[in-house]
Amino acid sequence: MPESYRPHLRKDDDKDRSASQSMSTNTSPSTALVSDALANKNATIITIRPQQTLHEAVVSLRDHRIGALVVTDANGGLMGILSERDIVRKLAETPGQTLPHKVEDVMTSRVETCTADEPLVTVMRRMTEGRFRHMPVVDGPSLIGILTIGDVVHNRLKQLELEALQIKQLIVG
Repeated sequence: MPESYRPHLRKDDDKDRSASQSMSTNTSPSTALVSDALANKNATIITIRPQQTLHEAVVSLRDHRIGALVVTDANGGLMGILSERDIVRKLAETPGQTLPHKVEDVMTSRVETCTADEPLVTVMRRMTEGRFRHMPVVDGPSLIGILTIGDVVHNRLKQLELEALQIKQLIVG
């Protein structure tokens, strides 16, 4: 058959076709950031002052149903973090005499922080290696949120669900 005659083929239409999915878009890893996890949660940061008592801290933890309080100065500057674990340690040291102690005597003052533009996987690794479950998120000197290990796990589960859907779409077409 002469080359000048060729029937119309499906591939002739490919240049006019657009696709919302491709192998590269369906398999490329997206890098979740701390800001992604913060976007899915209440922006309120529950804080306490260093001069307040552990009794006040325990009441606040209970009322807000949280596991840690960010300790700030009068200007909102980060001074430390007080977790349930810190309080339990003090309970073991001073049974029956713990609640009158000041927050500043029990809090963790060397606090690991992160920024909103850090990859979530990096922060998760830092939390796991440091064996802590709460990390304040800062923007320069300003406190902009608190990330919990629960936030990280929730975000990762959402990513896995999306990846499973993308794989299913690749298979089904």
